[in-house]
Amino acid sequence: MKSNGQNRIAPEKSLVERDRKHLWHPLTQHKLQSDLLGITRAEGAMIYDEAGKGYVDAISSWYTCVYGHCHPYILQKVSDQMRHLDQVVFSGLTHEPAVRLSEELIKMLPGNQKKLFFSDNGSTTVEVAVKMALQYHFNRDSPRNVILAFEDGFHGDTFGAMSVSGLSVYNGPFRDFTLEVQRIPTPSTANPSTILAELDQLIEKKRLAAFIYEPLIQGAAAMKMHHAEGLSILLRRLREAGVLLIADEVMTGFGKTGSCFASEQVDEKPDIICLSKALTAGLLPMGITSCTQEIYDAFYSDDIAKGFFHGHTYTANPLSCTAALAALELYRQPGIQEGIDFISKSHLEFASQIAQRPSVADVRCKGVVFAMDLSRQLPRYGAMRDKLYHHFLEKGVYLRPLGNTIYFLPPYIIEPEQLERVYRAAESLLDELDKQS
Repeated sequence: MKSNGQNRIAPEKSLVERDRKHLWHPLTQHKLQSDLLGITRAEGAMIYDEAGKGYVDAISSWYTCVYGHCHPYILQKVSDQMRHLDQVVFSGLTHEPAVRLSEELIKMLPGNQKKLFFSDNGSTTVEVAVKMALQYHFNRDSPRNVILAFEDGFHGDTFGAMSVSGLSVYNGPFRDFTLEVQRIPTPSTANPSTILAELDQLIEKKRLAAFIYEPLIQGAAAMKMHHAEGLSILLRRLREAGVLLIADEVMTGFGKTGSCFASEQVDEKPDIICLSKALTAGLLPMGITSCTQEIYDAFYSDDIAKGFFHGHTYTANPLSCTAALAALELYRQPGIQEGIDFISKSHLEFASQIAQRPSVADVRCKGVVFAMDLSRQLPRYGAMRDKLYHHFLEKGVYLRPLGNTIYFLPPYIIEPEQLERVYRAAESLLDELDKQS
């Protein structure tokens, strides 16, 4: 373009402007939510936008980057691996990263877990688990076709995972196309007698194949927490009835509840466990569904039709396996465990400071998970929720409010001053809300 005899170059468009031309984002109604934040780099507990402003990643990028962003140890391990083997079919072939990961992960899982099945993400680990459970009974010539789940649970967006999820905001248009699922409330006490009575009726009337549950914390249900002893009682009753137990630890796994897996805090252990998110420290996508020897044996047969014919192109990708191995090494480091302990204690202290504020209806903590419910009710999505989101962005904190629930799940390597920034941003919000009440 020429103007006044001089060449002028149009300014380069921002990431957000370029994004709007072609991209469709998850969990977004684009007509109502037009704001985006262009991120150019990340390091440690921080992400940085196009203008260079830094934000504390207070939710570890959907609970994945628990060792921080771009961790040099993980990057180096994956970089070394990609020079030798990047991707190879996992049907009929195997490789060192997958074998080593199986050896290391089995050591960390509950003792009854013996076999690992790889897939691509959290939703697919649930698909695998549900199919395993249904075919387990089918292969034993005692078909069962009903899945049991908790109310308000969330297990993913693919059809099987969506079927066992209970949040209609995600699933409403597809309710007529899903598996048959029965739901029960989460146990709030160590003696869930009312739920047990309901459970006994379901066991008698329905052919329950499996029970899928998020142990101790329901993430997408705004970090709703339930009772470990009460859960164990329910699990015991179901096991006695021959119902397989599926623990969805996609969110809770790898230290978030104070133990490596939330299932460690429950006496009755699952038959199947779903893992993803922090499994690869957020660097690469991968999922793992683990199971007991008994489940595996139900598929081990001279009858080829009894095999588990489920597979993904990137199953056990060597780079993802390498990232997971590096993440497991980091998890076992004293510094990481000290970080988990520091965050857990800091959350409890902050919770005690704000619990009596007029704008706080409830506050709860479990490990590195902190959640507070505001006293005013807000829709899960909408203008008020967006105001909360932007309040934190202005304070240099990135998180995603769930309705009237504000929650934090920071990286284990977060610095004290960064965590303090998160708390101060929350306090300033409460100051504003208290004035309005």
